[in-house]
Amino acid sequence: MPRQRIHIEGIVQGVGFRPFVFRLAARFGVAGWVRNDSRGVTIEAEAGEAALAAFTAALREEKPPLATITRLECRELPVSGEPGFAILDSRADQAARAQVPADAAVCGDCLAELRNPADRRFRYPFINCTNCGPRLTIITGIPYDRPQTTMAAFAMCPACLAEYRDPASRRFHAQPNACPVCGPRLSLVDGAGRPYPGDPLVQAVRLLREGAVVAIKGLGGYHLAVDAVNAGAVRLLRRRKRRDEKPFAVMAADLAAVEQFAAVSTAEATLIEGVERPIVLLEKLPDFLLAGEVAPGNRYVGVMLPYTPLHHLLLEEDFLALVMTSANLSDEPIAYRDEDARLRLTGIADAFLMHDRPIHTRVDDSVARVRDGRALLLRRSRGYVPRSIPLPGEQVPVLAVGAELKNTVCLTRGDRAFLSQHLGDLKNVETGAAFAAAIAQLCELVETRPVAVAHDLHPDYLATRYALEQERLPAVAVQHHHAHMASCLVENRCEEPAIGVIFDGLGYGADGTLWGGEFLAGDLDGCERVGHFRYLPLPGGDLAALHPWRMALSYLLAACGDELPELDCLAAVPAAELALVRQALARGINAPLASSCGRLFDAVAAIVGLRNTVSFEGQAAMELEMIADPEAVTPYPFGLNMEADGLVFDPRPLVRALVEAVSAGEAAARCAGRFHATLAEMVRQVCLVVRARRGLDVAVLSGGVFQNALLTTLVRERLMRAGFTVLTHSLVPPNDGGIALGQAAVAGRRLRGGVRSPASATA
Repeated sequence: MPRQRIHIEGIVQGVGFRPFVFRLAARFGVAGWVRNDSRGVTIEAEAGEAALAAFTAALREEKPPLATITRLECRELPVSGEPGFAILDSRADQAARAQVPADAAVCGDCLAELRNPADRRFRYPFINCTNCGPRLTIITGIPYDRPQTTMAAFAMCPACLAEYRDPASRRFHAQPNACPVCGPRLSLVDGAGRPYPGDPLVQAVRLLREGAVVAIKGLGGYHLAVDAVNAGAVRLLRRRKRRDEKPFAVMAADLAAVEQFAAVSTAEATLIEGVERPIVLLEKLPDFLLAGEVAPGNRYVGVMLPYTPLHHLLLEEDFLALVMTSANLSDEPIAYRDEDARLRLTGIADAFLMHDRPIHTRVDDSVARVRDGRALLLRRSRGYVPRSIPLPGEQVPVLAVGAELKNTVCLTRGDRAFLSQHLGDLKNVETGAAFAAAIAQLCELVETRPVAVAHDLHPDYLATRYALEQERLPAVAVQHHHAHMASCLVENRCEEPAIGVIFDGLGYGADGTLWGGEFLAGDLDGCERVGHFRYLPLPGGDLAALHPWRMALSYLLAACGDELPELDCLAAVPAAELALVRQALARGINAPLASSCGRLFDAVAAIVGLRNTVSFEGQAAMELEMIADPEAVTPYPFGLNMEADGLVFDPRPLVRALVEAVSAGEAAARCAGRFHATLAEMVRQVCLVVRARRGLDVAVLSGGVFQNALLTTLVRERLMRAGFTVLTHSLVPPNDGGIALGQAAVAGRRLRGGVRSPASATA
């Protein structure tokens, strides 16, 4: 009768793993013990050979819903012959490798209790068990035990304590365990903190029905909620939040409710119903039953299902959907502390539905879409963080501080990378403070101190300045687009050299110019720029991203000369302003050169008459994708020229052909479709040339432009038909939210080779 020591690493603490092992042992007649340690879970198991094999297989195949196994190792031991199986006390005797679980949506068992009038937790808004509920957002320290959570102040009643101590209960060591007798409670107050009379939930529902804006405390912060069918309430929220056009996310009770206003594929249903409960972008039905102001000018609407018991209780009150948008003003972090929420949201929210369980870690909702049949995370946050990402081998601990926009940070430990929650754009004091706090918390959660800090080349990024101020840590600079490429290579566990097709708005280039439409050749160790978009000036610098007509003017002057065509996008600009910008371009005043793919999208959106100004980042490009006719697949002409720094894509022929099409009355949807097809064909041709010269047949698609599902699909299909292996993102965002992972991986490789200096000109 063999005996084995089984060591398991991954997310195996705080998810009911030990009672799961206990039950498996009883089922297969296994003797021994299980306990938590600083690396994960250790089991000693003794049984007949067949029973032991079945037990080990079941550990992987039947693991609890929230568990993730990243490593399972078995070692033979001498037979002891001792009967019985026990759950032993935890011990910390090795290097820390345990992983903290993410917050998870309320499970079916808890929902059944929530809706059962005979259950002691009937309609209790904070019901949870080892299979669901808050995790990351309530943890105040390591190890993950109740005293190290924001539940420490809530002493369990005898009934809850009995469940907590019972290995047969699904609440065994469920750290947030509580009930109406001993747990958190709801309250409803106005902006001055005065309580509303009566039941808080009933009163909140009444206010929502009357068109009020209610701030609702969730897992990682507050939402601002209104009835999504009430157009007046949605307009009120937009005005108060100063959010003119950017789409709002909505929450619906279940999939059946969602299907009344949005189309849901099988893959989308799987994603939206997962324990992570991300916001999923779904195509609106022609008869869109929600207020048009929810997502104006957009074929898609962001939808999520309830993930807390409180959400379920609210949505059971016959709302088709509630707007659930982050509680903040534009560009500020989400409010998560009660007093701060009331101060910052006074004048926006009419009432605050809150509770007395503190949120320790601010975490936004994750955002995803389905592309080519699989999930693509656009914002990786609640539900996915702090899950680790495998690295290609062990490396020294590196802190990577990410980019300026959509910032995340990353910390490595051994062969795993831990990417933080979405922190936002580092443009104000509030976000800067959240950035520093997230770094401190990540180091504590991962129980690792970095030996180096990786950062972007851009000298003016707040994150770069932070990195260079860490005097005790050597700084490793990683070029922006190499970091994009590296993040996709890591996610796909690819170590071989590849062609990087990296398209975004702007990133600081190795030559000190602004890049954004790049072709790279290389791997995690280094890369070379082998092609790029033709440089064109950005009129007004940052203003060019806010006013697409400026980019249209720049491209039109380059393509058509001084005799500008008669287009609506130019006619709509006051003559004096147009003349001033033309003069600045002619003199090169505040008009930095850039090889930006994102700005080309902006220019095309203006030329086809779609949008002259934007109210949020990427709006013009997003709307160009929304209107594009996928059947319009005939490319416009374009130029490809071999120059000193590689192949240069010349968009001037494309712009001239586009102007002719618009002038001839071609529909904007057809123009947009052909533009996407043009870029896809251009990528194919560039990759063919690079493959012929360098023998590379793996292509990596990364950068914020590849959030565009149509472009990604067209590029992927053309490259695959040409015999390329194409790597794309899924669980790591292609936008700047994935930059930190790439920085960490590249820096780890350099440090392994003893490189501690800034990036080289081609890196």
